[in-house]
Amino acid sequence: MSWTHLLVEAAGIVILDTGFPGDDRRIRRRLAELGAGPRDVRAIVLTHGHLDHAGNAAALREWTGAPVLAHAAEQAHLDGAFPYAGLARVCGALEAVGRQVTRYRPVRIDRTIEDDELLPFWGGLRVVHLPGHTLGHCGFYSARHDLLFSGDAWARFLMRTQASPRIFTSAPALVWPSLRKARALGARWMVPAHYDWPDARRLRRRFEELCAERERRTLPAV
Repeated sequence: MSWTHLLVEAAGIVILDTGFPGDDRRIRRRLAELGAGPRDVRAIVLTHGHLDHAGNAAALREWTGAPVLAHAAEQAHLDGAFPYAGLARVCGALEAVGRQVTRYRPVRIDRTIEDDELLPFWGGLRVVHLPGHTLGHCGFYSARHDLLFSGDAWARFLMRTQASPRIFTSAPALVWPSLRKARALGARWMVPAHYDWPDARRLRRRFEELCAERERRTLPAV
């Protein structure tokens, strides 16, 4: 499953990714547990437009009135019109079925975001364009918390750490350059969108191990 994160501060709440269609009920319950309602939501921010991340964007936008923010390249995914190629056609087929079964509703991006843009949320949330998984895939870095939300650039689940699998990846050649970019930020904490245990320190360590193993496999023998 993909995780939705609620970024809470005195000025309001940002919903970071919205989960698979139907997860909006769970998000609403969690907001209620925090003593918050629809008017407390300042923005709905998407790492990318895959169904398991943007599945409830339309419903939550309608409920809260908050704008949807994402990279412009993600509109084709949100519309269900992205031209998948190669092994990623598997992702396209799965999403097509998912949209039909769940009666997914597309949503328009209200405000597009760009690399290195500083968003006025959570004490300042910097956009980090990390293409590969999708062309407009973005992470979000908080200098105040020294934490990077890295989306689907990599994942930790089923006791395995891995970069974006090819069947879910629009531009495989961009995956590792993006991971190197994420690593170069040097964030103390890192949180991907798919993980088995919510421990940012442990996840950061797993990411470092993933990158180190990649380097060992690509360095020439001496």
